[in-house]
Amino acid sequence: MARPRGPISADRPVQVVTWSGGAPIRRVPIALARRFVQICLAVAAETLEGENLTPLQFAVLANLNDEADVDQNGLAARLGVDRNSASVLVEQLEKRGLIDRRVNGADRRARLLRLTRIGNELHERLRPAMRAGQRRILAPLAPNERERFLDKLVQIIKANESYARPGAARRKRGATILAAEMPSGNA
Repeated sequence: MARPRGPISADRPVQVVTWSGGAPIRRVPIALARRFVQICLAVAAETLEGENLTPLQFAVLANLNDEADVDQNGLAARLGVDRNSASVLVEQLEKRGLIDRRVNGADRRARLLRLTRIGNELHERLRPAMRAGQRRILAPLAPNERERFLDKLVQIIKANESYARPGAARRKRGATILAAEMPSGNA
């Protein structure tokens, strides 16, 4: 894979990277992040195959394993989904007996979430395979590069946290893209 030389410049053409058997990808954060997310979700879905569980549902179990008694709004924030989507996920997992909702003593309107015994057992059974999948994703990097890569992702996410909100990239209802609005450069 070719590597660009020198700093990235606004007037420099965007590089497209290719490799044997792979589709060309523009070497820009949005295109690379989208492909990386595809890979991560595919590995997670492959790991969860036959479990009747989506990667996002497993993420609920993992987050509630990390910290019990999280409210739905807190769960939504941790997952990076809107409150309605979190509510749907909670309802699906509650129907399967994997999580439990309890009234929050401090705010009777809020519900606190925790894994049930069945949910905990399922999480514990799947966790080793999910972690192995995550290691497989990072396997092309040397061990010290893996840590550095994760540190850099955290740094980028922290610095751009204001953009990390559900629905931020959706077009507004009724919005259309006019030819005059189309970017003319290689952004």
